[in-house]
Amino acid sequence: MTCQTSGFRKPIIAAVLTTLGTAGFHSAAFAHITLDKAETRANAPYRGVLKVPHGCDGQATQAIRVQIPEGVIGVKPMPKPGWTLEVKRGAYAKSYQSHGKTVSEGAREIVWSGGSLPDDNYDEFTFVGFVTSDFASGDTIRFPTIQQCAGTEARWVEIPADGQSPHDSKTPAPAVRVVSDAATVGQGGTDHGKMNHDRMSPDKMGAMAAPAADGGTYSIGDLKVTSPWTRATPGGAKIAGGYLTITNNGKQPDRLVSVTTGAADHAEIHEMSMTGGVMKMRPLENGLTIKPGETVAMKSGGFHMMFMGLKQPLKEGETIKATLVFEKAGKLDVTFNVAGIGASQAPMQMHKH
Repeated sequence: MTCQTSGFRKPIIAAVLTTLGTAGFHSAAFAHITLDKAETRANAPYRGVLKVPHGCDGQATQAIRVQIPEGVIGVKPMPKPGWTLEVKRGAYAKSYQSHGKTVSEGAREIVWSGGSLPDDNYDEFTFVGFVTSDFASGDTIRFPTIQQCAGTEARWVEIPADGQSPHDSKTPAPAVRVVSDAATVGQGGTDHGKMNHDRMSPDKMGAMAAPAADGGTYSIGDLKVTSPWTRATPGGAKIAGGYLTITNNGKQPDRLVSVTTGAADHAEIHEMSMTGGVMKMRPLENGLTIKPGETVAMKSGGFHMMFMGLKQPLKEGETIKATLVFEKAGKLDVTFNVAGIGASQAPMQMHKH
């Protein structure tokens, strides 16, 4: 990953402890880029979901750049199909203790680029991290964000001065307010001492707030396929990811060579990998091999399916039918459960076969 410090760093540190009134904080206009959750706790994990409601002066959004403030550590972004992911790392202003280890650097900026989000469409960009005890109840944490479009940009970086109402900001930075441990927060709290920020993936972080789900088990020959699922898509979106787990209980390798579904024009098998600090996605032209005794998880950030040319938006709670084609085992019909936008695991639905 690229090691780079942020130009926003000093104003973030200086203003990140600004305290706002509750009424003003919850009334951010929908026209702004905002965070899905308005509250969080100190010394607890945080899952940030940036809501992007429109483009820049009618232009499609091509990149989102979010600055990570001091005191928020162990940040990891969720890859998005069709977008290139870059994490710029830099030194923290001070060191933090995590599980007996000293942590002195981490993600300072996340960049999603190379995509195209039309002005009349909505989408979300997700990251996870840990809010340290540098913050106290009543503090506000701000994540300055730049929205880049074709030939222009919107800079959601404004931070109110002491005593200034957030309503006076025309381009406010997305923000979350720190509340006391006694308050109810949608994400729930977790003991810092039981977490490993350096090794915990976004999928695992997202799963901490919900029990494990079983979205169906399917078998063909020596292969077992479990929990096919996908995410709901905003109106106008033409691409969705597909996820499941394949186990080969046989003595010979097999290969997932193709996927078909009536919900999209076509489907592809992809792999995401980190190269030089940039997350890249490529299609697997020869399919995905499952070795004897091996379990392969198709998930966000690794192997996955891409449903291209969706015929209609995918809605949470619905299902889509698909057929997996294996080189040796043959064709297997499965059902993908549709989870919410930004979900990190299969929804709580059961399909018995």
